[in-house]
Amino acid sequence: MRRRARGAGRPPADDRGLSTIEVVILAPVMILFILVLVAFGQLVDGRGALDGAARDAARAGSIQKDHATAMAEARKAAEADLEDVCSGPVTVRQTSPGFEPDTLFTVEVSCRVRGLAMLGLDVPTTLTASFSSPLDPYRRTV
Repeated sequence: MRRRARGAGRPPADDRGLSTIEVVILAPVMILFILVLVAFGQLVDGRGALDGAARDAARAGSIQKDHATAMAEARKAAEADLEDVCSGPVTVRQTSPGFEPDTLFTVEVSCRVRGLAMLGLDVPTTLTASFSSPLDPYRRTV
């Protein structure tokens, strides 16, 4: 019958606690990695929302009868779309010349998205999107 050597089933004494040290070092790195992924996800979501808001603003403005009403409706549509996305004011400005029939009504929408600010990084996160919509020949006349 063979006898086992004393302490044969245990790891060497100098390896004790090594996995605890690995967890203590790797856990903050993993948490930071997850937070960075969430922050970039917010930037991507903000970009998509801004593109949609620019589209909606251009369309809302292109069906109005006059320029002042068109800009007011474009601003209202963009603010409604970006209510939960932007952390500051929403800026809507017309980039197309005039408001004549058979032309394009182009607006540029911009706002500040949370993004990397949640990590304490002061990275500029003001996103801008532009969209054009043809002025509707049958737009409102009343």
